[in-house]
Amino acid sequence: MITTNIFTEIFLPVTLAIITLGIGLSISVQDIRNIFIQPRNISVGLFSQLVLLPVIAFAIAVITGLQAELAVGLVLISICPGGATSNLVNFMIRGNVALSLSITVVNGLITVFTIPLIAMLALEIFMHQDARIHLSFIDSVGQIFMLTVLPATIGILIRRYRTETAKKLENPLRYILPILLFLVFGGVLFLERGDGEIDLAMFFHILPYTLALNVLAYISGFYVPRWFGLSKRNQFTIAVEVGLQNSTLAIFVATRLLDNYTIALVSVVYGSFSFFTTWAFGYLSRKFL
Repeated sequence: MITTNIFTEIFLPVTLAIITLGIGLSISVQDIRNIFIQPRNISVGLFSQLVLLPVIAFAIAVITGLQAELAVGLVLISICPGGATSNLVNFMIRGNVALSLSITVVNGLITVFTIPLIAMLALEIFMHQDARIHLSFIDSVGQIFMLTVLPATIGILIRRYRTETAKKLENPLRYILPILLFLVFGGVLFLERGDGEIDLAMFFHILPYTLALNVLAYISGFYVPRWFGLSKRNQFTIAVEVGLQNSTLAIFVATRLLDNYTIALVSVVYGSFSFFTTWAFGYLSRKFL
C-alpha cells in the first residue's frame, strides 16, 4: 500500500529533482556567468526575499491586530522561500531561471539561520513565548545539493553538449513539469485527507491576510528591482521568488518544531492559492507591465 511517507519522502523529492533538471535544460553556461557578472540582480532578489517580505508580514500582523498565533504563522510563511515551485513558475512564464535557481540556492543556505531567528522573534513579540528552534545546516545543504544544484547542473550540461535536444524539450516541459508536480502533490493531499482539516470559517478568516501578503509581496518584488534599475525580465523573476513561499517547510516548522497547528493554518491557506496567483501575477506583469 502506498503511504503518505512514500509520497513525501520519495516521490516528492524525486519529482522536484526531475523538475529542476528540466528547468536546467533551459539554462546556458552564459546564463550562469551573467549571475556573477551582474551580482546586483541576486542581491536585490535576496534583499526583497529575506528582508522586505518579513517586514511586510510583521506590518500586516501589527496593523490589523491579527490573533497572536496567526500573526506568528504569517511571519513564518514569509521567511520560508519558495524553492522548486518558484523556479517552475519562472520557467513557465519564461523568467530568468538562472537567477531564480541562484536565489533559491543562496536562500536555502541563509534561511537555515534566519528562519529560527525571525520565528523566535515573532513568538516573543506576538505570543510572549521564549522558544528555541533549530534547523540542521548539514541536512539543508544536502537537500539543496540533491534537489537543486545536482539536477540543475545535469540539465545545464545536457544543454551544453546536446543543445538541440534540450531546445526541443523546452516547450513540452513547460506543460509536462507542472502536471507532474500537481500529480504528486495531489497524491500527498489524497493520502492526508482527514488529517489536519481546516474548516471553511477559519479558512476565510485567514484568507484576507494571506492574500494581502501575497499581493504586497509580488508588488514589492516587482517594483523594488525596478527602482534598482533591473531589467523587466529580472523584475518579474524576483517578484515570483518573493510571492511564492514554501508552505510545506512552514507547516513543518509550525507542527514539528513548534507543535502548534494553529500557526500552521496560515501556511495551509497560503499554499492553497499562492501558486496560481503568483503564476497569474507573473504572466500578466510580463505581458502588460
